[in-house]
Parts: sequence; structure tokens; C-alpha cells
Amino acid sequence: MRSGVIIAGGRSTRFEGGDKAVADLAGEPMVRRVADRVAAVVDKLVLNCRTDQEPALREAVEGVGVPVSVAVDPEPDRGPTAGLAAGLGAADAEYAAVVACDMPFVDPAFLAWLFERADDHDAAVPRPDDWYQTTQAVYRTGSVAAACERVLADDDADSRILTALSDLDVAAVDREAVEAHGSMETFENVNTHEDLQAASEQF
Repeated sequence: MRSGVIIAGGRSTRFEGGDKAVADLAGEPMVRRVADRVAAVVDKLVLNCRTDQEPALREAVEGVGVPVSVAVDPEPDRGPTAGLAAGLGAADAEYAAVVACDMPFVDPAFLAWLFERADDHDAAVPRPDDWYQTTQAVYRTGSVAAACERVLADDDADSRILTALSDLDVAAVDREAVEAHGSMETFENVNTHEDLQAASEQF
């Protein structure tokens, strides 16, 4: 069994006028666009969010085709590492594909390949350039959730996801592998209304 986790608990600080997760993207909430694509390769979905987001997010993904649960951040505004810990902690499969809610072009075939790449590792994380794409990756739920919790519990630690992954067995996925099994479009994200308009023109 495979799980999917959609990280949606951010404050959308660059997206003026509301929660970008439920912003209309060519007639559908953006999170629904993401959920439909992730659901194509998983058996269950977990939505990570703040308590105040839950009703709108549940409505947005209603009827997505796989069972959906919600993992509310126990403490809001602690960043993606906390969202990852909550989401993976609520996933009941050994591996989960994690995707940010603002990546509406996520490629299901690429996610399916990431699951294969992650096998026997703690994670398969794309690194198509100088940056790791930690919010479009496949993680072993138990080990990565525990590593995130350790980092969050250490007030002196850097709380980035990469810090949590530093002592784990991570299979890095380079640009050549990304392009062999998908395309760079899978990582396009929406941060502003201008990004949203540009994305709408591609649907």
C-alpha cells in the first residue's frame, strides 16, 4: 500500500487575499488539482493543514477517489518540517509521496517512479539543480517522521527538512533521472496571483 501526503499548512504569505491551497485554478481548487494527480498512484491521502483550514480543504478534495484523512499541525506555523512530521505520522503505509499543495503539475508517473527509487531507502528526493525538492519526494514514513520530530524538539537545531534527513539513507534523484521519468514541469509551483494566472493558462 502507498500513501500520499499533501502539505497545505503554510500561511500563503506571498499570495495576497486568502489561502492559495483553495484558490481557483482553471475551475478547480489548486489543492484538488494536486490531490487528483497524487491519488492516481496512492491508495490513501493525508492532508496536512492548520485547524482553520480543515473545512475548506475537506470540501475541496471531496470525491477525489481514494480515502482522505486530515493531519492537523499540533502547533501551527512551525514550517514544512512540522507539516512533514504530522503528515507522515498519520500515513499508514511504509512509504508516502509528499507533495506541496502549490505544485499543480506534479507528474503521477514521476511519483510512481520515486516510490520505486525509494525502496530500501529512507527517502528518494529529487535534486535536479542546486536545491533539493523536499516537498515533492517519497519518504519512509516511520524513520522520516521520527527524524523530523527529533529536529523539531531541539531548539538549537536547524529545523529544515534537510536537517532531519542528514543522518538518513537518502537516494538523491538528479536532473537526468527526473527528465528520464518525468519532466521539470512537475516542480512548478504557485506562490503569487501572477503564478496562478500563468498556471491557469496551461490547463
